[in-house]
Amino acid sequence: MNEFSLISHRQLFPALANKSYFNYGGQGVLAEPTLTAIVEAFEYVQRSGPFGLRVNAWTSQVAQQARAQLAKLLQVDAGNISLTEDVTMGCNIALWGMPWRAGDHILLTDCEHPGVVAAIQEIERRYGVTSTTATLLMAKNAQALLLEQLTPATKLVVISHVLWNTGQVLPLAEIMQAVKAYNPEIRVLVDAAQSVGMMPLNLIELGVDFYAFTGHKWCCGPEGVGGLYVSDDARSILNPTFIGWRSLDFEAAAGGGFLADGRRYEVATSAYPLYVGLTEALATQDRCAEISARYRQVTELSAYLWNGLNKLPGVKCWLPEAPQTGLVSFRLAAGGHDRVVQKLELQGIFLRTLFFPDCIRACVHYLTTYEEIDTLLAALNSVG
Repeated sequence: MNEFSLISHRQLFPALANKSYFNYGGQGVLAEPTLTAIVEAFEYVQRSGPFGLRVNAWTSQVAQQARAQLAKLLQVDAGNISLTEDVTMGCNIALWGMPWRAGDHILLTDCEHPGVVAAIQEIERRYGVTSTTATLLMAKNAQALLLEQLTPATKLVVISHVLWNTGQVLPLAEIMQAVKAYNPEIRVLVDAAQSVGMMPLNLIELGVDFYAFTGHKWCCGPEGVGGLYVSDDARSILNPTFIGWRSLDFEAAAGGGFLADGRRYEVATSAYPLYVGLTEALATQDRCAEISARYRQVTELSAYLWNGLNKLPGVKCWLPEAPQTGLVSFRLAAGGHDRVVQKLELQGIFLRTLFFPDCIRACVHYLTTYEEIDTLLAALNSVG
C-alpha cells in the first residue's frame, strides 16, 4: 500500500476530514460508499414496498451476501455464519445455547468484556454453574495459565483473541490445541471484537468452536450488524438461544424445526439495509488493499505510536513491547486520564479511557497517518 493510495482512500471517510481519530476499537468510521449504499437500500425498500414479495426476496439475498462476505473474510463456509447485532449478542447465543447442568464449570479471563462477564454470572445463578477467572493481564504464558485452571467439570472456556484493554494477541491456535488435548468435549468461545477486520484470519486453521464479532469496529461498517461463527461440531450441541421465523425451516415436514445451518441462531426482522452497508464496507477496504497489507500497516503504525509514547516524560505504555494490533494502552504518571481525554477531544483528537487497567487507549487503523500520531504525541506532551 503506497502513501498516495492511502491518502486517496482516506478521503472516502468523512469523519477523518476534521479530526484525528483513535477510537477504532470502540467504533470505526463509515466511508461515503458505505453511507450511500445504506441510504439507497433504505430508499429501495420504501419505493418497492417494505413488505412486498420483491423486497422479501431482496432481504434474503442481501443477508446471504453479507454472510458470504464475512465467510470470505474468516475463510469459512457461509453456512457457519449467523448474522447478529454485535459481539455481545453473538456471545450470548453461544453462552445460553450450551446444555448447562449444575456443577458445570466455565473458565474465563480477567480481560473479558463486562457484558460477557455479566452473562456468565447470570448463567451461574440460574443453572448452578461455577466459574474461574484466570489472570491474563500481563501474563507471559497465557496457554499454560489457562491449562492449569481446567478441571474435569470444565465445559466452556471464554477468551478474547485480542485483549480489548491492552491490545495483546493471545496464541489462539495453541490455546485451542491445549484445551482440546485436555478434553476434546470442552468448547471455546472467542470474543473477536478486536480481531475481525484488522488481521488476517482463518478460523478453520485456528480450530475455534464459537467466534463472535462485529462489523462496526475494524471493519468500518454500520453499528447494529455483527456475526457468530459456529463450527459444524459445535453446532451439534448448541441449541438456539433466540427463536424466530428466520431460524425456522418452513420447507420441512409438519412440525418444521430449525434450519440446519447458521441461520438457526438468527431471529426475525432486521434493518436489512445495514447488511448492504457492511457488505460495501468490507468491499471498500478490499479495494484499498488486501487485509494482510492493511494489517502490516496497522502494526507498523502501532509500533510508531508505542515508541513515541515511551519517549514522552511521564508516559508509560501498558505492554512492554509494541502490540501486534492497533490497540495501544498507556498510563500517565500524573493520572487524570479522563481530564486529558476530554481536553484532547476539544482539540479534535479522539481517544478513550479504560477502567481496567486504569489507562488511556489509542487505536490506530490502516487509515491512520503518521502525521496524526505526531499530532497526538505533541498534544500529550503539552498537556503534561
